[in-house]
Amino acid sequence: MKKLCDAVDRFCLKHPRFGIPNLMRFVVFITAAVFLLDSFSGGAASYMLNFDWALILRGELWRLVTWLFIPEYDRVIWMVVGMFFYYFIGSSIESAWGTAKFTLFYLTGAVLTVLFGCLAGLWTGYPLVTNIYLNNVLFLAFATLYPDALIRVYFVLPVKAKWLALFYVFLTFYDLIRMNTAAAMIMLPMTLPLLAAVWLAYAVFFWDRIRDILADIGFLTRHQRSPRTIQFKEAAKKQAEKARRQGYRHKCEVCGRTDADHPELSFRYCSRCAGYHCFCEDHIFNHEHFTS
Repeated sequence: MKKLCDAVDRFCLKHPRFGIPNLMRFVVFITAAVFLLDSFSGGAASYMLNFDWALILRGELWRLVTWLFIPEYDRVIWMVVGMFFYYFIGSSIESAWGTAKFTLFYLTGAVLTVLFGCLAGLWTGYPLVTNIYLNNVLFLAFATLYPDALIRVYFVLPVKAKWLALFYVFLTFYDLIRMNTAAAMIMLPMTLPLLAAVWLAYAVFFWDRIRDILADIGFLTRHQRSPRTIQFKEAAKKQAEKARRQGYRHKCEVCGRTDADHPELSFRYCSRCAGYHCFCEDHIFNHEHFTS
């Protein structure tokens, strides 16, 4: 999983122009347009755009994409609130990650949803693809990046995003566990693959955060006590003290550029090198690893 996470970062660094700027603006506007058309057509617009495997096989290939714009709500007030909320969290994630990584995250979740939904259709008899779980994982991503952001529930009660995210995860598992046997046999084969799809996308893009959380609660104590980790932390302290004396925080081991001289550059530390070695965005994936 770590290699996939590193591959994502490598791709985004090498292709900064990849993606659609302000992606959530387009998603929200198109979804709002579909909602308005549904209001005047009795749901005909959503019927023409939803994921229907039989119609896709007949040539209606646009349904492979347009299911992303099916409105999640049927009341105007909740539709407006939902669209503003998704635009807010989507633009916040894009601001933190950049256009390339956010677009890749959204695209990965959408593609995996289609693939897992179609695979589930092999034993359910009919593929089910919906954007509900993809929208939910957007909030999970937002809460991971901005855990202390305040969300006003019903416009009144301020709650930190991290607690709402934990509550969402709890409710998801609770809804699955409390199903009776008959309902579970029908619903689980359809819902579990879709959940697995978006949570797999989340795990790939947030693997570093997940490892930190596991370490904090004691699941990675063995790793934290390893000689290499201890050496890395000691070297990090020495580097921080040296940086304070020299007037910069990061310096590339290859080209010698610093964050003080080039504030526009991104600097990262290589976990495969022995010790604590910093590299700029041009050399983080293009350098010989230190072995001692």
